[in-house]
Amino acid sequence: MSTRTMLASAVAAGMAVSGTQVLAQDIDETSIAYVGSWSSLSLYQNFERPFWGDHIPEASGGKISTEVTTFDQMGLGGGEVYRLMDRDVIEVTSTVADYAVQDAPELEGLDMPMIAPDVETARKVAEAYRPVLADAFAERYGGAQLLAVVPYPSQMVFCNAEIDGLGDLAGKKVRASGRTTAEFLEALGAEGITLNFSEVPGALQRGVIDCAVTGSLSGYSSGWYEVSTHLYPLPVGGWDHVVTAMNGSKWDSLSSGTQEWLMAEIKENYEDPVWESAVEETREGIACLTGEGECTRGDPGDMVLVEATDQDFTDASRHLEETLLPNWAERVDQEWVDRWNETIGGVTGLTAAK
Repeated sequence: MSTRTMLASAVAAGMAVSGTQVLAQDIDETSIAYVGSWSSLSLYQNFERPFWGDHIPEASGGKISTEVTTFDQMGLGGGEVYRLMDRDVIEVTSTVADYAVQDAPELEGLDMPMIAPDVETARKVAEAYRPVLADAFAERYGGAQLLAVVPYPSQMVFCNAEIDGLGDLAGKKVRASGRTTAEFLEALGAEGITLNFSEVPGALQRGVIDCAVTGSLSGYSSGWYEVSTHLYPLPVGGWDHVVTAMNGSKWDSLSSGTQEWLMAEIKENYEDPVWESAVEETREGIACLTGEGECTRGDPGDMVLVEATDQDFTDASRHLEETLLPNWAERVDQEWVDRWNETIGGVTGLTAAK
């Protein structure tokens, strides 16, 4: 075991023990209202709802009660939940970071196309950037507290048209999962289209768009394989991280012991399990979409799996360095560019500059 791994394990164990000690002494008697991400997807069904709805009340010995819903169940699109949190309408919420970049462009630095080709790199990137995200949330949303950063499975391309590789996206209308993904698609010669996740199946079926980007398992759970024919597994949309934060007033109302306990519980029983599942969910999503491999979640589809080439990775990296990072750097203050270079730049070897 490497020194880094040993240290990480020791820290995790220490947090878990600390949380238990706090529980034995005293946890605030309080309630938490949680607004989660898409109700139909695995992240909410298998992780968010069980954690907030069941685990927190049980682990706190009944001292913390919770109410759990999702932004789509509230009739929201997902991009406004942090603003509502800032206005004291929502206490704790999760949404895709890309949904909130109009308010906080610093969030875009977390997840860009092809910046993390595998889940191990994606986690290193997220952990490196976490202090920057924490400061951005506090500054943009009235002292909000960052609680968690977790990924959806790899964000790949679904097409209702024949493609053989990345270059075949040129000239096609492609639903992007975020602004930087749209910029990447446009660099490839495609037209990046903005659509809510729930609108995509109908748009693919009617030919309003040719392709769309989402996670493999998310696409399967939402039936995209029924309205698309070709699956391109390169993480064109990155990992679509879902970020959880707590209203600043609510956080300040908790004792330091309860804050410490809650952060330890979130890491051990929510963040770590989601990250560990990302590889398997990506793999099973592909199997369920294509019929190639075991699918335990229902009847598999028969999409054509398009293999990515070394040239595809080379071209993707070039567009990242030549277009995406410079564009993002122009949207944020120099302070955030410098901090990106110190954190994610240190992990990836890339440099952002205005």
